[in-house]
Amino acid sequence: MSSSAIATTSLSSRFRLITLLLVVVVAGMSQGLLLPLLSIMLEDSGVSADMNGINSAAMYIGIFCTMFFVEKPVLRFGYKKVIVAGISLVTLASLLFPFTESLALWFALRLLVGVGDSSLHYATQLWIVSSSPADRRGRYISLYGMAYGLGFSLGPLGINLLPLGRAVPFIVSSLFFVTVLLLVLRMKSEMPERAPRDAAAENRFVRTYRMAWFVLIPGFLYGLMEASMNSSFPLYGLRIELSQHWISLLLLAFGVGGLVLQLPLGILSDRIGRKPVLIACGIVGSLAFFAIPAAGNNVVLLFLLFAIAGGVVGSFYSLGLAYAADILPRAILPAANVIASIHFSIGSIMGPTLGGYGIRYVSPSINFLFLGAAFLVFAMLGFGFRPKRQAGDVTASV
Repeated sequence: MSSSAIATTSLSSRFRLITLLLVVVVAGMSQGLLLPLLSIMLEDSGVSADMNGINSAAMYIGIFCTMFFVEKPVLRFGYKKVIVAGISLVTLASLLFPFTESLALWFALRLLVGVGDSSLHYATQLWIVSSSPADRRGRYISLYGMAYGLGFSLGPLGINLLPLGRAVPFIVSSLFFVTVLLLVLRMKSEMPERAPRDAAAENRFVRTYRMAWFVLIPGFLYGLMEASMNSSFPLYGLRIELSQHWISLLLLAFGVGGLVLQLPLGILSDRIGRKPVLIACGIVGSLAFFAIPAAGNNVVLLFLLFAIAGGVVGSFYSLGLAYAADILPRAILPAANVIASIHFSIGSIMGPTLGGYGIRYVSPSINFLFLGAAFLVFAMLGFGFRPKRQAGDVTASV
């Protein structure tokens, strides 16, 4: 291959990565905006808190359900077309919110947003993981995590546009989506590698669990942790007499910690292997969660513990995907991504439920003790996990 052809290929790969990361940033902004914005609009309309919460759950239901069918469209039509469809669906649904106040229609629109959001995330993360060189895979998937975290953090700023008009935040969000859509349309379409035709779909999922059960746990733990912290910690904070101001700052410290350490942990995992990084992060995260109740309402110590906990476990989902790509044949990577997303959804649903019941019937601090125990058990399981190397598959050091 000539030097000019190599340069063109490199430029194309770089454009693809940058474009996919921009898609993830905008998708994160949309999700970070819609969650609080729609809740505020329903609250201003006099909708009760329980109905508001039920309506909010629609997006997560859409995300969860999508994981049971999204793999087939990606395999049939390729990454690009699924991303385009996901962007289009989220954009159209978002533009319709200001034109109706019907809870039933909002529930349906949120379902559609969940389907579109889940589809574009599945396709982008699978495309990044599948096309990444093994020695830079952790770095690239960490950039994916950073892109989503950045977008999700910026999204709520769009609430400030509401005084300009009911539709303005939705229009601005849609303009961002249209911009990245134009970039995606310039990308070359690619297809994921297919499993052999004689391999049944059930066998791929069974094989994924058999070969990579350990690397599928981080998705569940990340969903459990994220949902628990966002829903249960404010209740815990109020019970130990923290102000709403400090509760919001501590949650911000948790998120910023994960954002800051995403890339360094990804690079470190490229150098020394995913498993030791995951085990070390699990142990440190466990100790931080166990220490939070002991800190009481000392905000300085809590701020430090939250930053540490968020930093070390905030990369769990992305590192789990990178590890799966290291040890699994490319043909069953789509199945692994489906399982990881389902695990994340299950964890997200379980987190607030277990946290709420635990705080009410056991102890206000039970949520942190439960999370600490969960991450510690995961780390202990890691010492016994021995991935099977497949002939002809390139795997990273473990």
